Amino acid sequence: MKIFLITLTGLCFLLACQQKPSNTSRKDSASVATVVREPDTTTLGGQWYLQPVMPSDTAAGKVPVIRFELEKSHFSGNTGCNNMSGTFWYSDSDSSLVFSDKLATTKMACPGFNEGAFIKSLLHTVRYRLKKGTLTLLADDRTELSQWARKTPVAPKANKV
Repeated sequence: MKIFLITLTGLCFLLACQQKPSNTSRKDSASVATVVREPDTTTLGGQWYLQPVMPSDTAAGKVPVIRFELEKSHFSGNTGCNNMSGTFWYSDSDSSLVFSDKLATTKMACPGFNEGAFIKSLLHTVRYRLKKGTLTLLADDRTELSQWARKTPVAPKANKV
């Protein structure tokens, strides 16, 4: 009789260990499986934020942003004051990048922000460089015109006018 009870107890123990987890366990494991994807920094395509150098770069209260749609050769974004859009040409093989001078912008006034210089910088771009998650726009003589990153930077404080 003792052997029968020991065997029965062992069998119950084995069956209890083989039960499927409850629904709450499955939900918890599903939420843990969520994967956070980092933005791709190895390609020109996608959204980039200007890395401000001077307070005047963000004097209008916004950080300039540019989005490259490689398939359409179209870009859009914000100058730091006005929305902008246009077309561009690029080459992965020699890192050429040229913005069309037919750039469309909205016409809001932003005191203290030199939007003309910002646009002029874009139009002087002839090359780009991607290095360690930073996009650098370059002039013909390889002068760095601006640097961009995938994440919004902490902008320097604008001068009060």
